[in-house]
Amino acid sequence: MLRSLGQRPVTGSDEDPRVAELRTAVSRLRRELAALPADFPDRVIAEDELAALAAMAAGGLPEIPRLRSSLLLVAGAIGSVSALARGLSQVRDAVDLFGEPPRDRAPRRRADPDAGA
Repeated sequence: MLRSLGQRPVTGSDEDPRVAELRTAVSRLRRELAALPADFPDRVIAEDELAALAAMAAGGLPEIPRLRSSLLLVAGAIGSVSALARGLSQVRDAVDLFGEPPRDRAPRRRADPDAGA
């Protein structure tokens, strides 16, 4: 596989490279998880969220808040399984390529200088 040598795959499509990176990282972690003989309590959650991440990557440009939510669930589910740490880190790095989600918060209220006087 070329990725293991640090080379980028060559594609003839106009696919967003961030999506390709996400798809590759998720696929790798799914394979690592499937090959892991040990069972752990939240394995099903990790498998479900990795499937959701794979579907988002296959669908084109994913929604950043949903990406981050799935990443958080995967990290919580497999965070203590050291054999999956590298794969999880690669998925996190791929999600980070999409940047921060927009913040939907109300504008801050300014302190009233006359309050408390």
